[in-house]
Amino acid sequence: IFPEMALPLWKNALQTTKKMILQQRRLSLYNSAHGYEEELIKKKLQQFAGGSINLSKEDNGIGILTLNNPKLMNAFTGTMMVELQERVTELENWKDGKGLIIHGAGNTFCSGSDLNAVKEISNSQDGMNMCMFMQNTLTRLMRLPLISVALVQGKAFGGGAELTTACDFRLMTPGSEIRFVHKSMGLVPGWGGAARLVRIVGSGAALQLLGGAARVDPERALRLGLSDETLPSSDETRALGEARAWLSQYTDAPATVIRAVKNVVTAGRELPLEAALRTEKDIFGTVWGGPANLQALVRRPKHK
Repeated sequence: IFPEMALPLWKNALQTTKKMILQQRRLSLYNSAHGYEEELIKKKLQQFAGGSINLSKEDNGIGILTLNNPKLMNAFTGTMMVELQERVTELENWKDGKGLIIHGAGNTFCSGSDLNAVKEISNSQDGMNMCMFMQNTLTRLMRLPLISVALVQGKAFGGGAELTTACDFRLMTPGSEIRFVHKSMGLVPGWGGAARLVRIVGSGAALQLLGGAARVDPERALRLGLSDETLPSSDETRALGEARAWLSQYTDAPATVIRAVKNVVTAGRELPLEAALRTEKDIFGTVWGGPANLQALVRRPKHK
Protein backbone atom coordinates (compact mmCIF):
# COMPACT_ATOMS: atom_id res chain seq x y z
CA ILE A 1 0.00 0.00 0.00
CA PHE A 2 1.32 3.44 -0.88
CA PRO A 3 1.60 5.76 2.15
CA GLU A 4 -0.94 8.22 0.67
CA MET A 5 -3.49 5.38 0.47
CA ALA A 6 -2.80 4.16 4.00
CA LEU A 7 -4.29 7.16 5.80
CA PRO A 8 -7.77 7.01 4.20
CA LEU A 9 -7.85 3.24 4.87
CA TRP A 10 -6.85 3.81 8.49
CA LYS A 11 -9.54 6.48 8.82
CA ASN A 12 -12.18 4.13 7.37
CA ALA A 13 -11.22 1.36 9.76
CA LEU A 14 -11.32 3.87 12.59
CA GLN A 15 -14.85 5.03 11.67
CA THR A 16 -16.18 1.47 11.34
CA THR A 17 -14.75 0.40 14.69
CA LYS A 18 -15.97 3.57 16.39
CA LYS A 19 -19.50 2.97 15.05
CA MET A 20 -19.43 -0.62 16.27
CA ILE A 21 -18.27 0.37 19.77
CA LEU A 22 -20.85 3.14 19.96
CA GLN A 23 -23.68 0.81 18.97
CA GLN A 24 -22.64 -1.69 21.64
CA ARG A 25 -22.53 1.09 24.21
CA ARG A 26 -25.96 2.45 23.38
CA LEU A 27 -27.70 -0.92 23.36
CA SER A 28 -30.52 -0.67 25.85
CA LEU A 29 -30.62 -3.28 28.62
CA TYR A 30 -34.40 -3.26 28.32
CA ASN A 31 -36.85 -2.99 25.44
CA SER A 32 -40.56 -3.51 24.82
CA ALA A 33 -40.12 -7.27 25.28
CA HIS A 34 -39.42 -6.47 28.96
CA GLY A 35 -42.48 -4.21 29.11
CA TYR A 36 -40.17 -1.20 28.85
CA GLU A 37 -41.83 1.75 27.09
CA GLU A 38 -39.28 4.54 27.41
CA GLU A 39 -41.39 7.46 26.17
CA LEU A 40 -44.26 6.59 28.54
CA ILE A 41 -41.84 6.27 31.45
CA LYS A 42 -40.28 9.66 30.64
CA LYS A 43 -43.76 11.26 30.56
CA LYS A 44 -44.51 9.84 33.98
CA LEU A 45 -41.16 10.99 35.43
CA GLN A 46 -41.60 14.49 34.02
CA GLN A 47 -44.59 15.02 36.30
CA PHE A 48 -42.15 15.27 39.22
CA ALA A 49 -40.27 18.49 38.57
CA GLY A 50 -37.43 20.28 40.35
CA GLY A 51 -33.65 20.60 40.31
CA SER A 52 -31.45 20.11 37.27
CA ILE A 53 -28.43 18.22 35.95
CA ASN A 54 -25.84 20.63 34.57
CA LEU A 55 -22.96 19.78 32.30
CA SER A 56 -19.99 21.96 31.42
CA LYS A 57 -17.46 20.69 28.89
CA GLU A 58 -14.00 22.19 29.31
CA ASP A 59 -11.49 22.71 26.50
CA ASN A 60 -9.09 20.21 28.06
CA GLY A 61 -11.59 17.39 27.48
CA ILE A 62 -12.87 17.23 31.08
CA GLY A 63 -16.63 17.37 31.64
CA ILE A 64 -18.12 18.53 34.95
CA LEU A 65 -21.58 17.08 35.66
CA THR A 66 -23.36 18.77 38.57
CA LEU A 67 -26.37 17.36 40.42
CA ASN A 68 -28.22 20.53 41.25
CA ASN A 69 -31.08 20.30 43.74
CA PRO A 70 -29.42 21.62 46.92
CA LYS A 71 -32.60 22.19 48.92
CA LEU A 72 -33.20 18.41 48.85
CA MET A 73 -29.52 17.43 49.18
CA ASN A 74 -29.47 16.92 45.39
CA ALA A 75 -32.09 14.16 45.51
CA PHE A 76 -33.21 13.01 42.06
CA THR A 77 -36.60 14.33 40.98
CA GLY A 78 -38.28 12.77 37.93
CA THR A 79 -37.14 15.59 35.63
CA MET A 80 -33.56 15.17 36.89
CA MET A 81 -33.67 11.48 35.93
CA VAL A 82 -34.74 12.45 32.42
CA GLU A 83 -32.10 15.22 32.28
CA LEU A 84 -29.38 12.79 33.36
CA GLN A 85 -30.22 10.64 30.34
CA GLU A 86 -30.02 13.73 28.08
CA ARG A 87 -26.59 14.68 29.50
CA VAL A 88 -25.30 11.12 29.00
CA THR A 89 -26.40 11.29 25.35
CA GLU A 90 -24.58 14.62 25.06
CA LEU A 91 -21.42 13.02 26.52
CA GLU A 92 -21.71 10.06 24.12
CA ASN A 93 -21.66 12.56 21.25
CA TRP A 94 -18.72 14.59 22.65
CA LYS A 95 -15.87 13.51 20.40
CA ASP A 96 -13.13 15.41 22.29
CA GLY A 97 -14.05 14.22 25.78
CA LYS A 98 -11.47 12.43 27.94
CA GLY A 99 -12.66 12.67 31.53
CA LEU A 100 -15.74 13.34 33.63
CA ILE A 101 -16.21 14.54 37.22
CA ILE A 102 -19.63 14.08 38.82
CA HIS A 103 -20.38 16.13 41.92
CA GLY A 104 -23.27 17.71 43.79
CA ALA A 105 -24.09 21.38 44.33
CA GLY A 106 -23.96 22.90 47.82
CA ASN A 107 -21.15 20.75 49.21
CA THR A 108 -23.01 17.44 49.27
CA PHE A 109 -23.26 14.64 46.70
CA CYS A 110 -26.77 13.16 46.45
CA SER A 111 -29.37 11.78 48.83
CA GLY A 112 -30.98 9.38 46.32
CA SER A 113 -34.51 9.72 44.94
CA ASP A 114 -36.87 12.54 45.84
CA LEU A 115 -39.27 10.83 48.24
CA ASN A 116 -42.23 12.92 47.05
CA ALA A 117 -41.88 11.33 43.61
CA VAL A 118 -41.29 7.88 45.12
CA LYS A 119 -44.55 8.06 47.12
CA GLU A 120 -46.47 8.88 43.94
CA ILE A 121 -45.10 5.90 42.00
CA SER A 122 -45.27 3.32 44.75
CA ASN A 123 -46.89 0.56 42.67
CA SER A 124 -44.53 -2.19 41.63
CA GLN A 125 -44.73 -1.68 37.83
CA ASP A 126 -44.00 2.05 38.07
CA GLY A 127 -41.08 1.30 40.39
CA MET A 128 -39.65 -1.25 37.96
CA ASN A 129 -40.07 1.17 35.06
CA MET A 130 -38.08 3.83 36.94
CA CYS A 131 -35.53 1.15 37.83
CA MET A 132 -35.14 0.07 34.16
CA PHE A 133 -34.85 3.70 33.04
CA MET A 134 -32.10 4.51 35.58
CA GLN A 135 -30.23 1.23 35.01
CA ASN A 136 -30.12 1.99 31.29
CA THR A 137 -28.81 5.51 31.88
CA LEU A 138 -26.19 4.53 34.45
CA THR A 139 -24.97 1.62 32.31
CA ARG A 140 -24.48 4.03 29.40
CA LEU A 141 -22.69 6.41 31.79
CA MET A 142 -20.37 3.62 32.93
CA ARG A 143 -19.58 2.68 29.30
CA LEU A 144 -18.73 6.21 28.17
CA PRO A 145 -15.23 6.38 26.65
CA LEU A 146 -14.33 8.89 29.37
CA ILE A 147 -12.45 8.23 32.59
CA SER A 148 -15.02 9.15 35.22
CA VAL A 149 -14.74 10.19 38.86
CA ALA A 150 -17.44 10.66 41.49
CA LEU A 151 -16.39 13.48 43.82
CA VAL A 152 -18.15 12.62 47.08
CA GLN A 153 -18.64 15.55 49.42
CA GLY A 154 -21.14 15.43 52.27
CA LYS A 155 -23.53 12.53 51.78
CA ALA A 156 -23.96 9.97 48.99
CA PHE A 157 -27.03 8.02 50.14
CA GLY A 158 -29.24 5.43 48.46
CA GLY A 159 -29.43 6.19 44.74
CA GLY A 160 -26.59 8.68 45.28
CA ALA A 161 -24.37 5.85 46.54
CA GLU A 162 -25.44 3.79 43.51
CA LEU A 163 -24.48 6.62 41.16
CA THR A 164 -20.92 6.64 42.55
CA THR A 165 -20.54 2.98 41.51
CA ALA A 166 -21.26 3.88 37.86
CA CYS A 167 -18.00 5.91 37.81
CA ASP A 168 -14.53 4.46 37.28
CA PHE A 169 -13.21 6.09 40.46
CA ARG A 170 -14.54 7.59 43.68
CA LEU A 171 -12.80 10.41 45.54
CA MET A 172 -14.02 11.39 49.00
CA THR A 173 -13.50 14.56 51.02
CA PRO A 174 -12.98 14.79 54.81
CA GLY A 175 -16.26 14.24 56.68
CA SER A 176 -18.08 12.73 53.69
CA GLU A 177 -19.90 9.40 53.72
CA ILE A 178 -21.33 6.84 51.33
CA ARG A 179 -24.31 4.86 52.58
CA PHE A 180 -26.46 2.27 50.87
CA VAL A 181 -29.54 3.02 52.99
CA HIS A 182 -31.89 0.84 50.92
CA LYS A 183 -32.50 -1.77 53.65
CA SER A 184 -33.80 0.90 56.05
CA MET A 185 -36.32 1.89 53.33
CA GLY A 186 -37.43 -1.73 52.93
CA LEU A 187 -35.67 -1.90 49.55
CA VAL A 188 -32.62 -3.12 47.67
CA PRO A 189 -30.70 -1.01 45.13
CA GLY A 190 -32.62 -0.64 41.87
CA TRP A 191 -30.31 1.45 39.70
CA GLY A 192 -27.71 -1.30 39.26
CA GLY A 193 -25.83 -0.30 42.41
CA ALA A 194 -25.69 -3.80 43.94
CA ALA A 195 -24.31 -5.49 40.80
CA ARG A 196 -21.67 -2.78 40.40
CA LEU A 197 -20.80 -2.69 44.13
CA VAL A 198 -20.05 -6.46 44.12
CA ARG A 199 -17.63 -5.89 41.23
CA ILE A 200 -15.90 -3.07 43.11
CA VAL A 201 -15.59 -4.44 46.66
CA GLY A 202 -16.49 -8.16 46.35
CA SER A 203 -19.60 -9.97 47.54
CA GLY A 204 -18.68 -10.16 51.26
CA ALA A 205 -18.13 -6.43 51.65
CA ALA A 206 -21.17 -5.70 49.47
CA LEU A 207 -23.33 -7.84 51.79
CA GLN A 208 -22.00 -5.93 54.79
CA LEU A 209 -22.68 -2.53 53.20
CA LEU A 210 -26.17 -3.47 51.95
CA GLY A 211 -27.18 -5.73 54.84
CA GLY A 212 -25.94 -3.30 57.48
CA ALA A 213 -26.96 -0.10 55.65
CA ALA A 214 -23.57 0.93 57.03
CA ARG A 215 -22.15 4.45 57.02
CA VAL A 216 -18.89 4.32 55.07
CA ASP A 217 -16.51 7.12 56.00
CA PRO A 218 -13.47 7.96 53.83
CA GLU A 219 -11.15 5.73 55.87
CA ARG A 220 -13.36 2.64 55.62
CA ALA A 221 -14.07 3.34 51.95
CA LEU A 222 -10.32 3.36 51.22
CA ARG A 223 -9.88 0.11 53.16
CA LEU A 224 -12.68 -1.57 51.18
CA GLY A 225 -11.43 -0.25 47.84
CA LEU A 226 -14.69 1.68 47.42
CA SER A 227 -12.77 4.99 47.40
CA ASP A 228 -9.51 5.66 45.58
CA GLU A 229 -8.32 8.64 47.58
CA THR A 230 -9.37 11.09 50.30
CA LEU A 231 -8.79 14.63 49.05
CA PRO A 232 -7.36 17.21 51.48
CA SER A 233 -10.14 19.78 51.22
CA SER A 234 -13.86 19.65 51.99
CA ASP A 235 -14.44 23.12 50.50
CA GLU A 236 -16.53 22.75 47.33
CA THR A 237 -14.41 24.80 44.92
CA ARG A 238 -11.08 23.60 46.28
CA ALA A 239 -12.15 19.93 46.24
CA LEU A 240 -13.24 20.26 42.62
CA GLY A 241 -9.80 21.66 41.74
CA GLU A 242 -8.16 18.76 43.59
CA ALA A 243 -10.36 16.24 41.74
CA ARG A 244 -9.38 17.85 38.41
CA ALA A 245 -5.69 17.56 39.30
CA TRP A 246 -6.13 13.92 40.41
CA LEU A 247 -7.95 13.00 37.20
CA SER A 248 -5.39 14.77 34.99
CA GLN A 249 -2.78 12.05 35.69
CA TYR A 250 -5.02 9.65 33.71
CA THR A 251 -6.19 12.00 30.96
CA ASP A 252 -2.81 13.40 29.98
CA ALA A 253 -2.74 12.19 26.33
CA PRO A 254 -4.70 12.80 23.12
CA ALA A 255 -8.43 12.05 23.35
CA THR A 256 -8.19 9.16 20.84
CA VAL A 257 -5.74 7.36 23.12
CA ILE A 258 -7.57 7.97 26.43
CA ARG A 259 -10.90 6.90 24.89
CA ALA A 260 -9.26 3.75 23.49
CA VAL A 261 -7.83 2.96 26.96
CA LYS A 262 -11.27 3.27 28.56
CA ASN A 263 -12.90 1.17 25.82
CA VAL A 264 -10.46 -1.75 26.16
CA VAL A 265 -10.99 -1.76 29.93
CA THR A 266 -14.79 -1.73 29.50
CA ALA A 267 -14.53 -4.63 27.06
CA GLY A 268 -12.26 -6.55 29.46
CA ARG A 269 -14.69 -6.07 32.32
CA GLU A 270 -17.92 -6.83 30.48
CA LEU A 271 -17.22 -9.31 27.70
CA PRO A 272 -16.23 -13.00 27.75
CA LEU A 273 -12.47 -13.33 27.18
CA GLU A 274 -12.52 -14.14 23.46
CA ALA A 275 -14.91 -11.29 22.63
CA ALA A 276 -12.84 -8.93 24.83
CA LEU A 277 -9.67 -9.94 22.96
CA ARG A 278 -11.29 -9.33 19.58
CA THR A 279 -12.61 -5.95 20.71
CA GLU A 280 -9.13 -5.06 21.99
CA LYS A 281 -7.70 -5.96 18.58
CA ASP A 282 -10.26 -3.70 16.85
CA ILE A 283 -9.56 -0.78 19.20
CA PHE A 284 -5.80 -1.32 18.83
CA GLY A 285 -6.34 -0.96 15.07
CA THR A 286 -7.83 2.50 15.60
CA VAL A 287 -4.69 3.85 17.31
CA TRP A 288 -1.85 1.86 15.66
CA GLY A 289 -0.35 4.09 12.99
CA GLY A 290 -2.51 6.93 14.24
CA PRO A 291 -1.20 10.47 14.85
CA ALA A 292 -0.28 9.93 18.55
CA ASN A 293 1.50 6.65 17.75
CA LEU A 294 3.47 8.16 14.84
CA GLN A 295 4.50 11.19 16.91
CA ALA A 296 5.70 8.91 19.71
CA LEU A 297 7.80 6.92 17.24
CA VAL A 298 9.41 10.12 15.96
CA ARG A 299 10.14 11.27 19.52
CA ARG A 300 11.59 7.96 20.72
CA PRO A 301 13.32 6.15 17.90
CA LYS A 302 15.76 4.20 20.11
CA HIS A 303 15.14 1.44 22.65
CA LYS A 304 16.76 2.52 25.89
